[in-house]
Amino acid sequence: MNSVYTLLQTAKVIAVVGLSSKTDRASYQVAAYLQQHGYRIIPVNPKEEFVLGEQGYATLADVPVHIDIVNVFRASKDVPPVIADAISIGADAVWLQLEITHPEAEDIARAAGLTVVSDRCIKIDHMQSGL
Repeated sequence: MNSVYTLLQTAKVIAVVGLSSKTDRASYQVAAYLQQHGYRIIPVNPKEEFVLGEQGYATLADVPVHIDIVNVFRASKDVPPVIADAISIGADAVWLQLEITHPEAEDIARAAGLTVVSDRCIKIDHMQSGL
């Protein structure tokens, strides 16, 4: 939990891959929570122009600012290209939400120097951290 706590404490910008503007979706609820707790949320979804008042981007490569955490709300099978993009843009960490894992891609991310959290909810961990 210590590295997760440190990650949550130091991160400022979180790109949410798969963020939906539909308020009943987990991606929206988690992103709204993070935004309310001081993080800048960057929506990454080719179908969304604006979410939570923030400009949306089709890909991580399109985002014009440094990303601390790439938070992934996509199926496990879709993780490898997201991790490849996270590495190529120099993100600090990749966070795969609950029930999302891809051991091979996670190993590639770690080998590239990224912090990797998988099969965990960033909102739940933030709530439990006391930050």
